[in-house]
Amino acid sequence: MSTWLKEWNPEDNQFWESKGKKIAWRTLTITTIALTLSFATWFMMSAIVTRLNSVGFDFTDNQLFWLAALPGLAAGTLRIVHTFLIPIYGTRHTITVSTIIKLIPVIGIGLAVMNLNTPFWVFVILALTAGFGGGDFSSFMPSTNLFFPARLKGSALGIQAGIGNFGVSIAQFMTPIMLGVGLYGAPHFFQSVNKLTGEPIKAEIYLQSGALWYAPLLIIMAIVCWKYLRSVPVKASFKEQLDIFGDKHTWYCTITYFMTFGTFAGLSAAFPLLMKVLYGKFDPSLDPLKYAFYGPLIGSASRILFGFIADKVGGAVLTTITGIGLFAGVVAMLAFGLVNPTGMEQFPLFVGVMMALFFFTGIGNASTFRQFPIIFKHNPRQAAGVIGWTAAIAAYGPFIFSMALGSFIAASGHAEGFFWLLGVFLIFATAINWYFYDRKGAERPS
Repeated sequence: MSTWLKEWNPEDNQFWESKGKKIAWRTLTITTIALTLSFATWFMMSAIVTRLNSVGFDFTDNQLFWLAALPGLAAGTLRIVHTFLIPIYGTRHTITVSTIIKLIPVIGIGLAVMNLNTPFWVFVILALTAGFGGGDFSSFMPSTNLFFPARLKGSALGIQAGIGNFGVSIAQFMTPIMLGVGLYGAPHFFQSVNKLTGEPIKAEIYLQSGALWYAPLLIIMAIVCWKYLRSVPVKASFKEQLDIFGDKHTWYCTITYFMTFGTFAGLSAAFPLLMKVLYGKFDPSLDPLKYAFYGPLIGSASRILFGFIADKVGGAVLTTITGIGLFAGVVAMLAFGLVNPTGMEQFPLFVGVMMALFFFTGIGNASTFRQFPIIFKHNPRQAAGVIGWTAAIAAYGPFIFSMALGSFIAASGHAEGFFWLLGVFLIFATAINWYFYDRKGAERPS
């Protein structure tokens, strides 16, 4: 079978029911599984860094924040590239290659953590390659947007992005589990402290397994992608696709999506280390990975749920609600001193507010992707490009959040300054969404 489909018109009900629906949902299923592995690969470093020093490495808090941040820097840059790939190379080639290339960080990180003499610069390079897992999102979303009719775009994009986001939780949930599985190589000895007696505890762990277990899954999915995926015949050169930057709404959508997904991804990457740095000083036995995966899990689930709701009530109003909810969470963080704690008694509320922040980001991630195809409904190819571009900029969230939090904590010992800045940005982004897309008489209601 050829790579490119001969015809594609999902808005034609007869075509959709006879041919299109089966192909579209098969494509969504395969690419969603592949995207889940992408997110897991992207965020595996944020889980692994919390254990590096405990097994014998000697990195500073600032260096660890850098390692958690660099996959986001690489992913954002790679997403800019991926924004333009689908109309040039198509779904089949782009998704297959982007799946198999993630073997580089998976195998590389697995080998690096087995040698306690591995220098920091090697981890820096490997952290950047982990960005392969975040970069290809800007190919997955435009691809899915092309396969489905307008009435189902919100649901389809919500399903794919929401389930794909579960990859973050998989990385943070499965890492502790896989540490006890000897897939390859000798174990490390994890140093911790007994909560009751204060005595040191030595536990045998296989840190390399936290990365290596993805390898066979990636190989299988690359084969499946090449065999079963096909490409929609919507082609455009790189130069032709640059027309999206002449529309001011491309930039407004970029701001609103950074408010939603940028915050989701940024908090996902920084949450484990933020927890360890702020509250680990009060309880040395605190294991951030016991709590961290719940945040992305909640955010991913709400993204799936509100994808369907956005198709019913519209996206703009939900994005406004997202901004208000996120701002309320930031106010709670500051008002109760949760990011400048004085003891472990504040920890439960800190985790609770973080879960609320993740929940609202999920709502906004679903609603914005419902909005963009409508805001650019005059040109489906442009809509796909805008989805890819906004996702690219939002992918810098892990880098910006991790680096900013690391800098504020290094300078002051707490994270209040960061949350003040985040609050100001949330007001700005919410106002843009309300004015251009949500209010009565808005320029492009969505």
